Amino acid sequence: MRLDRPAGALLLLWPTLTALWLASGGVPDGGLLAAFVAGTFVMRAAGCVMNDIADRDFDPHVERTRSRPLAAGTVSVREAAVLLAVLVAAGLAILLTLNAAARWYGAVAVLLIASYPFFKRFTHLPQAMLAITFGWGIPIAFAAATGEVGLTGWLLFGANALWIMAYDTIYAMVDRDDDVLIGVKSTAILFGSADVAAVRLFQVAAVLALLALGVQAGLGLVWYLAVAVFGACLARQQALIKSREGSACMAAFRNNAWAGLALFAGIAIDLALRAGSR
Repeated sequence: MRLDRPAGALLLLWPTLTALWLASGGVPDGGLLAAFVAGTFVMRAAGCVMNDIADRDFDPHVERTRSRPLAAGTVSVREAAVLLAVLVAAGLAILLTLNAAARWYGAVAVLLIASYPFFKRFTHLPQAMLAITFGWGIPIAFAAATGEVGLTGWLLFGANALWIMAYDTIYAMVDRDDDVLIGVKSTAILFGSADVAAVRLFQVAAVLALLALGVQAGLGLVWYLAVAVFGACLARQQALIKSREGSACMAAFRNNAWAGLALFAGIAIDLALRAGSR
């Protein structure tokens, strides 16, 4: 479930909370907040278990993943399947506490989580599928808070998707040599020597989309300062991945948890200041 490695959960949590705060005008309902925090960790855990079941024949051949329980043989597929069923049931129980619009988007999320692990087998763009899957908490949050997603929600979703394309390509750069040998596809392999430039392109596009979001939603100075901090994090990642060395790329990937926190802090503070000035 990767509970000992919270970076992935935080990459889900910060955009989801950013969406919930934005959709709620800075004052989210306490029940919704609890549901989305719990749901994020539960469904991220379910996604990890599903991914390990799907990749159990690949993971033993990749240095970074060969110690995972299924790959190492310390957990059986049946045990993993039982755990997955428990996690999905918990996620569905949380989903049922939301309104009808959010439930529909939540049902799509289950399908996305179940199908994502298989995309790396037939396309070099599994990162695009992850961008949709990992960001799906955004439309769910908007639907739960307002009954619809709207332009603001989809702008945030698009910016988040571009950001995910960047950081998951960085993540794929860590495993590229092993992936080539075992036949797993990724954008890191697709872009080849243009990988760093492609990551930069996605990052710049994400920043521009976040600036457009600020204009469209009428956000204030704090939001733009947060986007600047976000951009500084991305610049730091660019410096790290130039060498394409595995540990440096992993450090760059983990840095994104701070980038996401900057955006959430920016939206929370900006909306709080706006409410206080009324």
